[in-house]
Amino acid sequence: MPDDDTQRDILVWGATGVAGEFVADVLTEQYAPPEISIALGGRDERRLQAIAAELANRHDWDAIPIVVGDATDRERLREVAAQTDVVCSTVGPYARLGTDLVAACVETGTDYCDLTGEIHWVREMIDRYHDAAVDAGARIVHSCGFDSVPADLGTLLVQSAAIERYDEPCETVRIFVESGSGTVSGGTAASIAAMFDAVASDPLARQTLANPYSLAPPGERAGVDPGASRRPHRDALRGAWTGPSPMADVNERVVRRSNALLDYPWGREFRVSERIPTGSGIGGAARASALAGGLGLFGTAMAVGPVRSALQRWVFPAPGEGPTRAETADGHFSIRVIGRGTAPDGPFTVAATIGAPWDPGYGATARMISECALCLVFDDIDSPFEGGVLTPASGIGLPLADRLRAVGFTMAVDDGREDRGE
Repeated sequence: MPDDDTQRDILVWGATGVAGEFVADVLTEQYAPPEISIALGGRDERRLQAIAAELANRHDWDAIPIVVGDATDRERLREVAAQTDVVCSTVGPYARLGTDLVAACVETGTDYCDLTGEIHWVREMIDRYHDAAVDAGARIVHSCGFDSVPADLGTLLVQSAAIERYDEPCETVRIFVESGSGTVSGGTAASIAAMFDAVASDPLARQTLANPYSLAPPGERAGVDPGASRRPHRDALRGAWTGPSPMADVNERVVRRSNALLDYPWGREFRVSERIPTGSGIGGAARASALAGGLGLFGTAMAVGPVRSALQRWVFPAPGEGPTRAETADGHFSIRVIGRGTAPDGPFTVAATIGAPWDPGYGATARMISECALCLVFDDIDSPFEGGVLTPASGIGLPLADRLRAVGFTMAVDDGREDRGE
């Protein structure tokens, strides 16, 4: 039965979707009452009841309460948020289905985290709700999955180590997607299409994608960093050819917002880039060119409305479709973050490796957002903010790295010697 009267620690909103069901599975597998109180939320009561019963049976819970509501019913969402410590939202496309929930959390002072990579919508949430969230003490933390925890938290790890060891931050950070295997669900495909729809019709969305600093606070949306490159590039710091990363547009902006929100501890001339290494020599250059060409063709195709519609209908998985538990267990990812700085006695390099033995988009992402939510509920967060529209690094910080290590992630920092050829 729906549970409308009980205060809960975490509400998994969108638990009937692929991502939401994975998040609910992770939370109920690792924790149990009285350690934590969890409810599953969404609009399909019958489906919620079935998922709650299945998870309770699988993980030996007596019962898991459900909360029924529509993503566009602001009054109902306000009631739901008021009875929750942290809303963990997996409902996308967020630009269409997420705004009322963020507003409800801000109005009730409820913490919130999500999986969005829709940077035009994040920009809208910043402009509309950051100041109100600060006043309400509501921490609104976007992009708590593969977009953008590894990039944002990896940069924080590298910069924290650089400042501790050398008393200076890294002037440049490079994020390298070393390897990964996984699948895409219908919800992710719908969010990608929604972003292209917005760019086609909304001048602000186009401006957001054109400006590398578009997620920075108002008045801070300019700087020295040129933003993501779409071309093959031989990276001297990595010693290899690299191609463009499809996640760079999101992750680089999130990292720049972290630097700005934290009052520029990494400097106002800090630069960040995300790339995919393709190897050395002619083969590496050819692979980098092929990667750049493929990504360019995809972007061109998605920019054409009829082609975009055809891809959604015939190529992309439908909303609600996604990987099985077994498929997510067969995936993995590894990301290398390398920072370069200058100390009084000369240049230095610091590097970190972030990885997990699960599909990055679902198995690993479900654990990342779950640990973000648990940090918001229980931990002494390493953040100067009690409210605002925040990033994982600025809104949660290093306690998230500790939690992720504890559940099986690699979060290792070294001095980067192997990357300098020493």
